[in-house]
Amino acid sequence: MEQGAVFPLFYLPPIEYFSNVVKYKQCVVIEMHEHFPKQTFRNRASIHSPNGKLDLIIPIAKGVGVHTVMKDVKISYDFNWQRLHWQSLQTSYRSSAYFEFYEEELAPLYEKRWDFLFDYNEYILNMLLRLLKINLDYSFTKTYEKTYKDLVDFRECIHPKNDTVFTHKPYFQVFDERNGFLQNLSIVDLLFNQGPQSLSFLTI
Repeated sequence: MEQGAVFPLFYLPPIEYFSNVVKYKQCVVIEMHEHFPKQTFRNRASIHSPNGKLDLIIPIAKGVGVHTVMKDVKISYDFNWQRLHWQSLQTSYRSSAYFEFYEEELAPLYEKRWDFLFDYNEYILNMLLRLLKINLDYSFTKTYEKTYKDLVDFRECIHPKNDTVFTHKPYFQVFDERNGFLQNLSIVDLLFNQGPQSLSFLTI
């Protein structure tokens, strides 16, 4: 097996992301110098709403194009997306077993303003690693490399438009009687429903 892996920074990443972080945690490298790709999990997350899967999207400041380096991408606050995202999380998970357990940790994500998407996503990553009780020392890329010989590359394969072969064992979801079980949602779906047991769903 390869010794490690390179990952992008995502907004409230899907379960697949953390499953692979655990798998390769002996050497995790965070991509810092890629050009920002649009319509990816870098600025969106999928949750289980009363009406099924719902994408929460962070708006990006005007002028960000395909040649903007990820660490330089600014978040737009032209409308109050933080309020919308927090309301959506509350509507979707208020009745889940562990929402109140994690609410105080997540609320600041939607109260404080971050200028840069990279900084926001890194803060989220560290918070989620702590909540999941995953001990991880990661490093950052020094330059952009198109391919890696010695690292598994997760920069493109975990993508909202890709059909993934990744599956995990089912767990109770608040609206599964209405919508059925939804695979590979944001890690917060797992946390709100399974709490301290969440890590066991990442290591199967």
